[in-house]
Amino acid sequence: MGAPTNHDNVVMTAQPRDKAKILKIWKTAGILAIVTAIEFLFAFTIERGALLIAIFVGLTIIKAYYIVAEFMHLKYEVKTLIWSVILPMIFVIWLIIALLVEGQTLYLLRNWFYHFSHF
Repeated sequence: MGAPTNHDNVVMTAQPRDKAKILKIWKTAGILAIVTAIEFLFAFTIERGALLIAIFVGLTIIKAYYIVAEFMHLKYEVKTLIWSVILPMIFVIWLIIALLVEGQTLYLLRNWFYHFSHF
């Protein structure tokens, strides 16, 4: 730890390195790198389709949860606050899935009506 210095009325002191925080940052980066490597592995080994999309969405949700829990400190909050963030997110994901399914159905019906209206 160095001696305090005075530059323009600002006192600066050297902070000791907190090895626990540095280890936690490397652990978080390692976990996110492993999940990303798994995504790349699936991207190049599994055929395109619903299974691959479901795996990507699942791994993305896991990474998002881990980032929010660690870097935004949600993991250390009270349970009520955690659920007040997670429940709306679940409903938004459900809404996106429902809109995709509904949109696909409307697209197919529109093509079906267009096909039979030109006979």
